[in-house]
Amino acid sequence: MTATTTTGSRSEGAPARAERLRALAERAGRELEGAPALDILRWAADAFGQRLCVTSSMEDAVVAHLASRALPGVDVLFLDTGYHFPETIGTRDAVAAVMDVDVITLTPAATVAEQDAAHGPRLFERDPDRCCALRKVQVLERGLASYDAWATGLRRDESPTRANTPVVGWDSRREKVKIAPIATWGQADVEAYVAEHGVLTNPLLQDGYASIGCAPCTRRVAAGEDPRAGRWAGLGKTECGLHG
Repeated sequence: MTATTTTGSRSEGAPARAERLRALAERAGRELEGAPALDILRWAADAFGQRLCVTSSMEDAVVAHLASRALPGVDVLFLDTGYHFPETIGTRDAVAAVMDVDVITLTPAATVAEQDAAHGPRLFERDPDRCCALRKVQVLERGLASYDAWATGLRRDESPTRANTPVVGWDSRREKVKIAPIATWGQADVEAYVAEHGVLTNPLLQDGYASIGCAPCTRRVAAGEDPRAGRWAGLGKTECGLHG
Protein backbone atom coordinates (compact mmCIF):
# COMPACT_ATOMS: atom_id res chain seq x y z
CA MET A 1 0.00 0.00 0.00
CA THR A 2 1.07 3.61 -0.39
CA ALA A 3 2.71 5.12 2.69
CA THR A 4 0.78 7.86 4.43
CA THR A 5 2.42 10.47 6.60
CA THR A 6 0.98 10.94 10.10
CA THR A 7 2.35 14.41 10.71
CA GLY A 8 -1.06 16.09 10.40
CA SER A 9 -1.97 19.71 10.79
CA ARG A 10 -0.75 21.79 13.71
CA SER A 11 -4.40 22.59 14.44
CA GLU A 12 -5.49 18.96 14.42
CA GLY A 13 -7.10 18.02 17.71
CA ALA A 14 -6.51 14.78 19.60
CA PRO A 15 -9.85 13.17 18.63
CA ALA A 16 -9.29 13.91 14.94
CA ARG A 17 -5.74 12.62 15.10
CA ALA A 18 -6.84 9.41 16.82
CA GLU A 19 -9.56 8.86 14.23
CA ARG A 20 -7.10 9.36 11.39
CA LEU A 21 -4.62 6.96 12.89
CA ARG A 22 -7.34 4.40 13.55
CA ALA A 23 -8.53 4.54 9.96
CA LEU A 24 -4.93 4.23 8.75
CA ALA A 25 -4.36 1.19 10.96
CA GLU A 26 -7.52 -0.56 9.84
CA ARG A 27 -6.73 0.03 6.17
CA ALA A 28 -3.15 -1.15 6.57
CA GLY A 29 -4.29 -4.23 8.46
CA ARG A 30 -6.40 -5.26 5.48
CA GLU A 31 -3.91 -4.37 2.77
CA LEU A 32 -0.78 -5.73 4.46
CA GLU A 33 -2.25 -9.06 5.60
CA GLY A 34 0.03 -11.66 4.04
CA ALA A 35 2.83 -9.18 3.29
CA PRO A 36 6.41 -10.06 4.30
CA ALA A 37 7.38 -8.84 7.76
CA LEU A 38 10.05 -6.52 6.40
CA ASP A 39 7.57 -4.91 4.00
CA ILE A 40 5.17 -4.28 6.88
CA LEU A 41 7.93 -2.54 8.82
CA ARG A 42 9.05 -0.56 5.77
CA TRP A 43 5.48 0.70 5.46
CA ALA A 44 5.52 1.62 9.15
CA ALA A 45 8.86 3.41 8.81
CA ASP A 46 7.54 5.43 5.88
CA ALA A 47 4.27 6.23 7.64
CA PHE A 48 5.60 7.11 11.10
CA GLY A 49 9.34 7.73 10.91
CA GLN A 50 10.79 8.52 14.32
CA ARG A 51 7.33 8.23 15.88
CA LEU A 52 7.62 4.45 15.45
CA CYS A 53 9.19 2.32 18.16
CA VAL A 54 9.68 -1.36 18.88
CA THR A 55 8.98 -3.02 22.22
CA SER A 56 11.10 -6.02 23.12
CA SER A 57 11.16 -8.39 26.10
CA MET A 58 14.63 -9.49 24.93
CA GLU A 59 13.51 -13.08 24.48
CA ASP A 60 15.01 -12.58 21.06
CA ALA A 61 15.84 -9.58 18.87
CA VAL A 62 14.03 -10.67 15.71
CA VAL A 63 11.58 -7.75 15.44
CA ALA A 64 14.23 -5.26 16.54
CA HIS A 65 16.53 -6.60 13.81
CA LEU A 66 13.77 -6.42 11.19
CA ALA A 67 12.89 -2.89 12.25
CA SER A 68 16.52 -1.79 12.08
CA ARG A 69 16.57 -2.83 8.43
CA ALA A 70 13.51 -0.68 7.74
CA LEU A 71 14.42 2.24 10.01
CA PRO A 72 18.10 2.26 11.11
CA GLY A 73 18.49 3.61 14.63
CA VAL A 74 14.88 2.81 15.55
CA ASP A 75 14.00 3.14 19.25
CA VAL A 76 13.64 -0.20 21.03
CA LEU A 77 11.83 0.03 24.37
CA PHE A 78 12.72 -2.47 27.08
CA LEU A 79 10.76 -2.66 30.33
CA ASP A 80 13.15 -3.38 33.18
CA THR A 81 10.81 -4.66 35.88
CA GLY A 82 13.56 -5.29 38.41
CA TYR A 83 12.76 -9.00 38.28
CA HIS A 84 14.47 -10.04 35.04
CA PHE A 85 16.86 -12.94 34.66
CA PRO A 86 20.51 -11.83 34.32
CA GLU A 87 20.47 -13.45 30.87
CA THR A 88 17.69 -11.10 29.78
CA ILE A 89 19.61 -8.03 30.88
CA GLY A 90 22.67 -9.43 29.11
CA THR A 91 20.67 -9.87 25.91
CA ARG A 92 19.48 -6.27 26.14
CA ASP A 93 23.04 -5.03 26.55
CA ALA A 94 24.26 -7.13 23.63
CA VAL A 95 21.47 -5.87 21.36
CA ALA A 96 22.34 -2.28 22.26
CA ALA A 97 26.01 -2.93 21.51
CA VAL A 98 25.78 -4.68 18.15
CA MET A 99 22.52 -3.69 16.43
CA ASP A 100 21.59 -0.46 14.65
CA VAL A 101 18.94 0.44 17.20
CA ASP A 102 18.60 2.78 20.17
CA VAL A 103 17.69 0.67 23.19
CA ILE A 104 15.73 2.68 25.75
CA THR A 105 15.30 1.07 29.15
CA LEU A 106 12.11 2.02 30.99
CA THR A 107 11.70 1.44 34.71
CA PRO A 108 8.71 1.46 37.08
CA ALA A 109 7.97 4.46 39.27
CA ALA A 110 8.89 2.40 42.35
CA THR A 111 11.85 0.12 42.93
CA VAL A 112 11.17 -3.46 44.01
CA ALA A 113 12.01 -2.46 47.61
CA GLU A 114 9.64 0.50 47.48
CA GLN A 115 6.88 -1.68 46.04
CA ASP A 116 7.45 -4.24 48.79
CA ALA A 117 7.13 -1.51 51.40
CA ALA A 118 3.90 -0.20 49.87
CA HIS A 119 2.18 -3.47 48.94
CA GLY A 120 4.00 -6.16 50.89
CA PRO A 121 6.73 -8.49 49.61
CA ARG A 122 6.23 -10.95 46.74
CA LEU A 123 3.25 -9.14 45.25
CA PHE A 124 3.81 -11.24 42.14
CA GLU A 125 2.60 -14.29 44.09
CA ARG A 126 -0.38 -12.69 45.84
CA ASP A 127 -1.67 -10.42 43.08
CA PRO A 128 0.24 -10.98 39.83
CA ASP A 129 -2.11 -8.76 37.82
CA ARG A 130 -1.39 -5.84 40.13
CA CYS A 131 2.34 -6.50 39.99
CA CYS A 132 2.28 -6.57 36.17
CA ALA A 133 0.23 -3.38 36.12
CA LEU A 134 2.75 -1.55 38.30
CA ARG A 135 5.93 -2.91 36.76
CA LYS A 136 4.94 -3.31 33.11
CA VAL A 137 1.65 -1.81 31.97
CA GLN A 138 1.97 1.62 33.58
CA VAL A 139 5.59 1.81 32.48
CA LEU A 140 4.68 1.12 28.86
CA GLU A 141 1.91 3.75 28.95
CA ARG A 142 4.49 6.38 29.83
CA GLY A 143 7.06 5.03 27.39
CA LEU A 144 4.73 5.11 24.40
CA ALA A 145 3.56 8.68 25.00
CA SER A 146 5.80 10.24 22.33
CA TYR A 147 5.09 7.65 19.60
CA ASP A 148 2.24 7.13 17.16
CA ALA A 149 2.96 3.46 16.50
CA TRP A 150 4.68 0.51 18.15
CA ALA A 151 5.84 -2.82 16.78
CA THR A 152 5.75 -6.00 18.83
CA GLY A 153 6.74 -9.64 18.39
CA LEU A 154 3.25 -11.06 18.93
CA ARG A 155 2.50 -14.22 16.93
CA ARG A 156 -0.84 -15.88 16.32
CA ASP A 157 0.52 -19.35 17.08
CA GLU A 158 1.64 -18.44 20.61
CA SER A 159 -1.71 -18.79 22.38
CA PRO A 160 -5.48 -18.75 21.74
CA THR A 161 -5.65 -15.17 23.02
CA ARG A 162 -3.29 -14.09 20.22
CA ALA A 163 -4.84 -16.12 17.41
CA ASN A 164 -6.54 -13.13 15.78
CA THR A 165 -3.66 -10.67 16.07
CA PRO A 166 -3.68 -8.32 13.04
CA VAL A 167 -0.40 -7.44 11.34
CA VAL A 168 -1.47 -3.81 11.76
CA GLY A 169 -4.20 -2.88 14.20
CA TRP A 170 -5.54 -0.12 16.41
CA ASP A 171 -4.68 -0.04 20.11
CA SER A 172 -7.80 1.78 21.31
CA ARG A 173 -6.67 1.94 24.93
CA ARG A 174 -3.52 3.87 24.06
CA GLU A 175 -4.74 5.37 20.77
CA LYS A 176 -1.67 4.05 18.96
CA VAL A 177 -1.17 2.01 15.81
CA LYS A 178 0.02 -1.44 16.85
CA ILE A 179 2.12 -3.46 14.42
CA ALA A 180 2.78 -7.19 14.67
CA PRO A 181 4.97 -7.85 11.62
CA ILE A 182 5.61 -11.50 12.44
CA ALA A 183 2.03 -12.29 13.51
CA THR A 184 1.74 -14.97 10.83
CA TRP A 185 5.09 -16.61 11.57
CA GLY A 186 5.56 -19.93 13.31
CA GLN A 187 8.46 -20.96 15.51
CA ALA A 188 10.24 -22.46 12.50
CA ASP A 189 10.10 -19.07 10.75
CA VAL A 190 11.64 -17.39 13.77
CA GLU A 191 14.41 -19.95 13.97
CA ALA A 192 15.11 -19.67 10.25
CA TYR A 193 15.40 -15.87 10.48
CA VAL A 194 17.68 -16.12 13.51
CA ALA A 195 19.92 -18.57 11.70
CA GLU A 196 20.02 -16.60 8.44
CA HIS A 197 20.83 -13.25 10.03
CA GLY A 198 22.71 -14.31 13.17
CA VAL A 199 20.15 -12.57 15.37
CA LEU A 200 20.77 -12.45 19.11
CA THR A 201 18.55 -14.62 21.29
CA ASN A 202 18.24 -15.04 25.03
CA PRO A 203 20.44 -17.95 26.22
CA LEU A 204 17.54 -19.21 28.35
CA LEU A 205 15.81 -20.39 25.15
CA GLN A 206 18.46 -23.12 25.02
CA ASP A 207 17.89 -23.98 28.68
CA GLY A 208 14.29 -25.18 28.61
CA TYR A 209 12.53 -21.82 28.68
CA ALA A 210 10.10 -21.33 25.78
CA SER A 211 8.66 -17.96 26.83
CA ILE A 212 10.69 -15.64 29.03
CA GLY A 213 9.34 -13.06 31.44
CA CYS A 214 10.22 -12.07 35.01
CA ALA A 215 12.30 -14.68 36.84
CA PRO A 216 9.88 -15.32 39.75
CA CYS A 217 6.99 -15.96 37.32
CA THR A 218 8.73 -18.03 34.64
CA ARG A 219 9.68 -21.70 34.60
CA ARG A 220 11.02 -24.19 32.12
CA VAL A 221 8.56 -26.17 30.01
CA ALA A 222 8.59 -29.86 29.17
CA ALA A 223 8.91 -31.15 25.62
CA GLY A 224 5.57 -30.85 23.85
CA GLU A 225 4.14 -28.51 26.47
CA ASP A 226 2.46 -25.26 25.47
CA PRO A 227 5.25 -22.65 25.22
CA ARG A 228 3.28 -20.22 27.38
CA ALA A 229 2.76 -22.83 30.12
CA GLY A 230 5.91 -21.63 31.82
CA ARG A 231 4.49 -18.18 32.46
CA TRP A 232 2.61 -17.65 35.79
CA ALA A 233 2.31 -21.43 36.14
CA GLY A 234 -0.58 -22.45 38.41
CA LEU A 235 -2.00 -18.94 38.63
CA GLY A 236 -4.57 -19.09 35.82
CA LYS A 237 -2.87 -16.13 34.16
CA THR A 238 -1.58 -16.11 30.57
CA GLU A 239 -0.98 -12.43 29.74
CA CYS A 240 0.70 -9.56 31.58
CA GLY A 241 -1.78 -6.95 30.36
CA LEU A 242 0.45 -5.20 27.82
CA HIS A 243 -1.55 -6.60 24.93
CA GLY A 244 -5.12 -6.30 26.12
